[in-house]
Parts: sequence; structure tokens; C-alpha cells
Amino acid sequence: MHARRGFTLIELLITVAVLAIIAAIAYPSFASYLMKSKRIEAIQTLYRMQLRQEEWRISNPAYTSAAENLISPTENAHYGFSTSTSGAGYTLTATAKSGSSQQNDKEGGTPCNVLTLDRNSNKTPDACWR
Repeated sequence: MHARRGFTLIELLITVAVLAIIAAIAYPSFASYLMKSKRIEAIQTLYRMQLRQEEWRISNPAYTSAAENLISPTENAHYGFSTSTSGAGYTLTATAKSGSSQQNDKEGGTPCNVLTLDRNSNKTPDACWR
């Protein structure tokens, strides 16, 4: 008689169940990591905009209120960027695009779908910038 080779159905089902449990545990962490990395990308863009805003001011009598003068409109697929000026200051804003997973981004319960940076490097919401 020949010994049978291969896996039984029970062994395959147990393997699939173990893989499903591992995936169920790992996926939320992975999704959270992806959201945070996209937020960090938006924060980096805001810092680039801040540098370009100061460069703009060196050559012009006032800060620009057009984000297109500071970055390419397609620079980030998950956030839209805007700038507003008031007197001798400005505020740069990154807003999660509608339909983007970033709409649900939170850090410790604080929503992170709108990030702002002003001329004095004040950042809001604070928890999202750490």
C-alpha cells in the first residue's frame, strides 16, 4: 500500500482560518499607517508651500493668495491646498478631498482632515502634527 501524500481538507481549512485571523489583526494597523503616511505627505507639502510663500514675498509686495503660485495643483492626490492672506500674514490649509480615505483620518480622536499652518508656524490641529 502506498501512503497518501498531500494535505487533508481539514488542514487546508485550518491554514485558511489562521491566515484570515492574521489578516484581520494586521489590516487595521496597515490602514492606519497608510492614512498617517498620506497626512505626513500633506504636512510636507504645507511646509514646502510655506517656504515658497516666503520666497514669493521676497520678490513681491505681498504674500500670494493663490495656492497655484506655490505648488502644482496635482501635487497631492488626497488633499486640496489653499492659502489665505490677511495683512502681513497668511494661512495655508490642506483639506482632505471628498471621497478620499483621508476624510476619516484621526489622531487620538482628533479629526485630521483639515490641517493648517500659518506664517508664525502655528499648526492646527496640534495632535495631527506630531
